[in-house]
Amino acid sequence: MPRSLTVKQIEGKPGVVYYPLQLNEVPKPVPGPGELLVKIHAASLNHRDFFIRQHLYPGISFTNPLLSDGCGTIVEAGPGCEKTPLLNKLVILRPCFGWDKDPEAPEDFTKYAIIGASKSYPHGAAQDYIVVRENEVEPCPEHLTPAEGAALPLVGLTGWRALVTKTGNAKPGRNIFVTGIGGGVALQVLQLGVAMGCNIYVSSGDQAKLDKALQLGAKGGVNYKTEGWEKQLQGMFPSDRPYLDAIIDGAGGNIIAKATRILKPGGVVAIYGMTVGPKMDWTMQAVMKNIELKGTTMGSWAEFKDFLDFVAKHKVRPIISRTVKGLDDIEGIDGLFEDMKHGKQFGKLVIELDQ
Repeated sequence: MPRSLTVKQIEGKPGVVYYPLQLNEVPKPVPGPGELLVKIHAASLNHRDFFIRQHLYPGISFTNPLLSDGCGTIVEAGPGCEKTPLLNKLVILRPCFGWDKDPEAPEDFTKYAIIGASKSYPHGAAQDYIVVRENEVEPCPEHLTPAEGAALPLVGLTGWRALVTKTGNAKPGRNIFVTGIGGGVALQVLQLGVAMGCNIYVSSGDQAKLDKALQLGAKGGVNYKTEGWEKQLQGMFPSDRPYLDAIIDGAGGNIIAKATRILKPGGVVAIYGMTVGPKMDWTMQAVMKNIELKGTTMGSWAEFKDFLDFVAKHKVRPIISRTVKGLDDIEGIDGLFEDMKHGKQFGKLVIELDQ
């Protein structure tokens, strides 16, 4: 029998409760008109899934499968399908719905949702088979394995939008500071930026992660636990461009107070997460320098296709921190969540469903 992985509801307050994983046997779905049956080979975790297990995310479903990122093969096409050339080909699930092409925000925010344990959409990547509409998958770049394909969607789309759409600085020679290297989004921005010719600088509290980032093409890295790290960072900039053009941040905290002095006037700070806390300070110095603070999350279908085209053209391979094999390896999957909880990962955490 095909299986799905969900979270099991237990009593507990948000932030205190930790929902256990539950493996379920489910009927094999049958595609209807205009639908595709996809056999999932790999799925990956995101911080969103960790928040769901702590009930720190809205609209949680305890019956719809977990995980937003999946890669698999189209094994059957329903009547009237136009994507039959993709039959038996590797595809990537779209991680969110309700946002087609508006560069500013979803066209109708009430219909926008990310897949995976969501009440808004039944989809989730943590299952052996999934039925989707034709426009809910995209071809996987041919140079990628299923695990690499599953490592792309959510973090790649988020990173692409932050770097390309929001900062406007995805250009050769621009100085971009990416915080929290080791996380999926930060690593995607590093890889995309390097491929675009940007000068990418990174931060981490772990020297080993900084060293790995340098091997991937970062121009420099600083330990944010070091007093005066911003001055150290400034000393790394090229003499003909001694400032930052943009910051891409997923932590929040005191990033504005620390980095405003080394951002150019009119520089951009794109924030895709606030793991340090739900609030941050905004300084008068940032106002006087005309610095722009831009919130960003996920992206449109058009941006997703542009991102995948870039990955295919430049042969970008996402970084995978660790994999486990088998949807039924609950202990192993829990171990991936522990890696995320303690910030051990450098790259994506992936479940390979094929044993």
